[in-house]
Amino acid sequence: MHIPRMKRTSSVVTAGLRRPVVAIALAGGVAVALAAGASASAQAGAGSPATAGAVSRPSAAAGVLAGTWKRLPAAPVTRAPQFLASVWTGHELIVRGIQLELVTRRFTIGYRLAANAWAQLARGPLPGGIEIAAWTGSEMLALGANGGAYKPATNRWRPIAADPLPQGGAVAGWTGRSEIVWGGIGISGPDTRNGAAYNPATNTWRKLPPAPLERRRDAMGAWTGRVLVVAGGFTFNGGQRFFRDAAAYNPATNTWRKLPAMPQARAGGTAVWDGREVLFLGGFRPGANGPAGRGMAYNPATNRWRLLPAMQFAQFGFAAVWTGRHVLVWGGATGAGIPPPHGEAYNPGTNSWTALPPAPLRGRPGPTAVWTGHSMIVWGGGQFTDGAIFTPRKP
Repeated sequence: MHIPRMKRTSSVVTAGLRRPVVAIALAGGVAVALAAGASASAQAGAGSPATAGAVSRPSAAAGVLAGTWKRLPAAPVTRAPQFLASVWTGHELIVRGIQLELVTRRFTIGYRLAANAWAQLARGPLPGGIEIAAWTGSEMLALGANGGAYKPATNRWRPIAADPLPQGGAVAGWTGRSEIVWGGIGISGPDTRNGAAYNPATNTWRKLPPAPLERRRDAMGAWTGRVLVVAGGFTFNGGQRFFRDAAAYNPATNTWRKLPAMPQARAGGTAVWDGREVLFLGGFRPGANGPAGRGMAYNPATNRWRLLPAMQFAQFGFAAVWTGRHVLVWGGATGAGIPPPHGEAYNPGTNSWTALPPAPLRGRPGPTAVWTGHSMIVWGGGQFTDGAIFTPRKP
């Protein structure tokens, strides 16, 4: 199976249903596959004690989630950006990236929701490639080969300690005190199983203990408020292999714990914490001809997995945010490389997918997205520099 790569974006998503948490949503990563939206009900891995009896309920009839779209004003970026990283500060979307031209150019811009206007911000250091973004409450961390920390209050960047780990294909999560990074593509080429945590208060990194997982890239994971859950991924070390094993890192005890294996081997999807389960959406399976249409959910309280109903469009490279009620998915492309005609929304309460109203934007893979507490803002992706806001109707 050939797994092409595409540009990656990262964004910080604030989830707020049961408790405030922060999860990293990575759109992009590995790309291959078409798993058409098959039917919704199925039993998750009955052979495993962790999944026995974990049956996903049938999906409700497809509908459209009530809400409205509004285009954003034109951003002060004229050429298609690469390697986007974004955060939501509470009142502003900050986007950082580079434009690959004859001369590589960096940019940092901010969309201020109350003013419905963009601002050109201090550019900061030149990104060295894929970065991981996190919002600390006062600064945007841009972790990567040449990262930095941006403070909106002063419109200034500060240098940060050199990142000891690669970022390509890594799993990351902001704990409220530090940014945890694990796995990815090693500096010399091979995949890694190393991890580290960056503390902005001390501007230092510390290594994590060895994880009970093999080295890999494009694993998926999310911060739950207590642990960083990591699952799946693939490697080219010793031949291409996909993984279905999983583990959780607890920073309070500085220990890893082995978790039950995923129902299916999967790599390169997007993970979102909804306050109860880590939802693993999209991604690619070994031997498949396109992206997976069915996701999986892990419940830390029960230590069980379950399969989710199929999305209408099996796709990759989408952005996803948690609203407190739904996971909103927008952008991406099918295994044939065609953008879906609309986004989708997953409701864990009803275990069903519904369509989003058509956006006033052309579909594209690789957009960045954040949740403001009331609306989803999507921007960029593909060859585009435009964006829009989707506001769900209050129940």
